[in-house]
Amino acid sequence: MGPRISVIIPNYNGGLTIGSCLEALFASAYDNFEAIVVDDCSSDDSREIIARFPCRLIALGQRSGAAKARNAGARNSSGEVLFFIDADCVVQRDTLRLVDRAVGRQDDVVVGGSYTQIPFDDRFFSTFQSAFIHYAETKKAEPDYVASHAMAMRRELFEKSGGFPEDFMPIIEDVEFSHRLRRSGSTLRMDASILVRHVFGFTFLKSLRNAFRKSMYWTAYSLKNRDLLTDSGTASVELKANVLSFFSVLLLLLLFLVLGRPPLLACVPAVLAMNLYVSRRFFASLGRAKGLSFLLPAALYYMAVYPLPIGAGSLAGMMKFYLGRGELGRLR
Repeated sequence: MGPRISVIIPNYNGGLTIGSCLEALFASAYDNFEAIVVDDCSSDDSREIIARFPCRLIALGQRSGAAKARNAGARNSSGEVLFFIDADCVVQRDTLRLVDRAVGRQDDVVVGGSYTQIPFDDRFFSTFQSAFIHYAETKKAEPDYVASHAMAMRRELFEKSGGFPEDFMPIIEDVEFSHRLRRSGSTLRMDASILVRHVFGFTFLKSLRNAFRKSMYWTAYSLKNRDLLTDSGTASVELKANVLSFFSVLLLLLLFLVLGRPPLLACVPAVLAMNLYVSRRFFASLGRAKGLSFLLPAALYYMAVYPLPIGAGSLAGMMKFYLGRGELGRLR
């Protein structure tokens, strides 16, 4: 029997997904685990659903955010290994066994997994997002960060680290946590076999809002951290080149309309070719996910639409950073 694994799940109004999350967890082929769900003052039927499963429910007294919920779950756990997932993540039958194999007895290693290419809700915008995150997070054996939707480490390391930052920007507290762990001498390692299926529920508008919000916080944090151009997971070099390509083409077209010089138009194919080359491995992964019928519209969405909310979010992040004089407290 492997070490006891504490699976820690923060929950806030996760009534639509927490049942699937826990059902899959308790169908795991790995028996030596406990499930700890920390409810962050939900107003839906989450607690009633959680009560149907043999897990420990911890209820926070006031709305505090996912970071505090994860820390509370860790404090109330008993496992040798801590495995963090989200309430909208569905583990696979062998996920915990793979966590045990990856973490082993490595005291100073943080192991990360990712999303499956095809999400729990296999619709276009959800699948695009899942395939994008899967590619970005699994392309490096030693990533820049480990995401909290599939993060595992030994208890001693977590306790020594001080846990997730509770007074920090939402969404990217796991990035700050990862960077802090690495600075203290820990190794970040990606195990692409550790996968969870995510329930996105994305529509066109939800996809755009998610891109805007993430890029806003990420840009503000990266300016503070002085690593804006780093190839960092979903803030990948491919995505940054894609946004640069999009706005370069817009600028070239605008200059052509104003100046009427044909050589400006001749530059457009070169810019697009550069973008296709930089993102070639990402596009190949889209094709492997669902074939050519998915690749073509996904590539069109990625190149012609997705840069707009990313660019707008980046501008908003710069404004938050500079207007806030570089202070990165909890920005809602």
